[in-house]
Amino acid sequence: MKKNDPYEALRYKEFNYFLLLRFAMVFAWAMQFVIIEWQVYSLTKDPLSLGIIGLMEIIPAIGMALFAGHIVDQSEKKGLLVKCIFGFSLISFGLFLITVPHITEHLSSHAILYTVYALVFLGGLVRSFITPTIFSLLALIVPKKTYPNASTWSSSVWQMGSMIGPALAGFSISLIGVHWSMCLVFVCSVLALLFLAKIEKKPILNPKIGEPVMQSLREGVRFVFHNKLILGALSLDMIAVLFGGAMALLPVFAQDILKVGSEGFGVLRAAPAVGSFITMVLSAYIPLNRKAGVKLLSAIFMFGVCIIVFGLSTWFWVSVLAMFFSGIFDGVSVVIRQTILQLYTPDNMRGRVASVNSIFVGSSNEFGAFESGLTAKLMGTVTAVVFGGTMTLLTVTFTGFALPSFRNLDLHKDIEEMKEGPNL
Repeated sequence: MKKNDPYEALRYKEFNYFLLLRFAMVFAWAMQFVIIEWQVYSLTKDPLSLGIIGLMEIIPAIGMALFAGHIVDQSEKKGLLVKCIFGFSLISFGLFLITVPHITEHLSSHAILYTVYALVFLGGLVRSFITPTIFSLLALIVPKKTYPNASTWSSSVWQMGSMIGPALAGFSISLIGVHWSMCLVFVCSVLALLFLAKIEKKPILNPKIGEPVMQSLREGVRFVFHNKLILGALSLDMIAVLFGGAMALLPVFAQDILKVGSEGFGVLRAAPAVGSFITMVLSAYIPLNRKAGVKLLSAIFMFGVCIIVFGLSTWFWVSVLAMFFSGIFDGVSVVIRQTILQLYTPDNMRGRVASVNSIFVGSSNEFGAFESGLTAKLMGTVTAVVFGGTMTLLTVTFTGFALPSFRNLDLHKDIEEMKEGPNL
């Protein structure tokens, strides 16, 4: 048995550039989303408007996801990622312009709001391509035996961007305003392009170039729905995030319940990512592969508990701690799920599987935002968050009893066999 090397993937030069570009993009995307949330709620004072932000992004993200996966599997990954990042840059620049004081003073709040929604919609189109492209590019940069370690570091960098982006957004809104905060987002997207330039073009591993679109889509969906391991992991996380997400309502808590302003909003927004980042870094040293099913179920259950505590809290630092621990448990879920996807997805189907993943999991964040905004409108903000956390607990409990094979999942054996095999 080979000794675990926590820095195995970092020994590949291109992988380090990959981490830098991923950090820049996640940082920019997270910061931009927080700025949008703050600006929209400041304009409307309506929690439903926060849910509409998620809905505007999710409609194109889901509508194009499967087609985007097909295109990713048929395309050279670096060139496609260049186009994705360039598209994001244009959207960020548009948001920068719509927040120029000299422009906004001549526009109605409705005009600003609808323009923001339109740009968020375009961002959803870009996201439908960028997620499967990054997932596929990672597998072309490091050898297969390094996938678990590379996935851990990639997820860690994702969480670092998710942590620093929102925190900086909260403080930058206070210090330099919404307009110049959006300028920082645009600069980060340009930096991502510079890091991507350091990565060489990669071969297209799909042997079915030119395959009819509908046939390709059916094959990708069929693979996911016939692979009980992948389907179980995606379904469980989707339902938990859909009902357990309180992130969309943080502006309401920061402004109206906890009354901590934009600085407190930034701390609350970053707290879950801090917890997730700590978990992911530790998992590079202490792998989560043994008894992965039990760990995944337990982590999502405790995530639901943290959401309930957050919803009931009226003390700022109790709320911060609840968000922090929710991130710790969510980090366990992310590491295990990404390891499953990287290990058991064929190279020629990575784009399509990642697209289905984005529908199940990534999109559930935005549907969760809409669900949170709608239930907050109907039930009240606190009741909506507690309701979501309770639904998460019920979902995990049902899954644990109904699917014993998933509960008994252990990834350790397959990973060790892969490490002992040839250096592919």
